[in-house]
This record gives sequence, structure tokens and C-alpha cells, in this order.
Amino acid sequence: MIDKEELLNNKDFYRSFKNGEDLTTFFKQMHKRAVEHMLEAELDAHLDNEKHEKTKDGNYRNGHGNKKIKSSFGESEIKVPRDRAGSFEPVLVPKRHNIIEGLENIIISFYAKGMSVSDIEEQVKELYDFERHSPIKCVS
Repeated sequence: MIDKEELLNNKDFYRSFKNGEDLTTFFKQMHKRAVEHMLEAELDAHLDNEKHEKTKDGNYRNGHGNKKIKSSFGESEIKVPRDRAGSFEPVLVPKRHNIIEGLENIIISFYAKGMSVSDIEEQVKELYDFERHSPIKCVS
């Protein structure tokens, strides 16, 4: 596991960024991956299983669709998981929506404070009240 405090104090890590654009690109990539992992966790909760496990009702994962989202980092193309029955309704990035307002600031703030990905997932789940819709399982 990565020691976040060590990473936050690692001068070599910061030297890997040549300019502000490199840092912004890194945050954009981190944001994209976090959103994709959280969508996978939503599908896990929707299907009540994790990848490669059998489902109780016969509904299975059915690949991914591409979707462009807009955030303060600009546009990104993410992979949104699908289910065979077409009943998966993502909460984080709902169908027919493409704007994630403020989520990237929350993720970056939590990460900078040294929170783990699972802790960030838990906080975002509480903040956006995911449990009202479906329980989220942590994906690593």
C-alpha cells in the first residue's frame, strides 16, 4: 500500500511535474479514474455482487459505454459500466447528464489530506447520499 504522507512529502514526486499543466493533467487523470472506480462500485451494489461473481437474478455486467463528462478540469471521456438488463442507473453521473459539479474538488481535497481511496469513497457516498439509492461497495 502507498504511504500517502510519504507521497505528499516526496520531493521527487513533485519534481516529476515540469509545470502547472503537468499537475493539472495528473489531477484530471486522477479524477477520471476515481469516477470510473466509483461507477464500478455502484454497479457492484446494483447487481449485489462483484466482478466475476454470479448474480442472484441473472443480470450480469455487459461491458462499458463511453461518456463525455465536464468538470473544472475540462472534458473527459469515461467508461460507464453497463448491465445486460439495462436497469443500472448511475447516481454519480446519471444517464443523460454530463456535468460533475464540485466532485473533483472534494476528491482532491480528501486525497491531499491523506485519505485512502476507500475513505474517499465512503465520504462521497455520505455526501451524495448514495445509500438512499443503493449501497456502495469499495472497489480497489
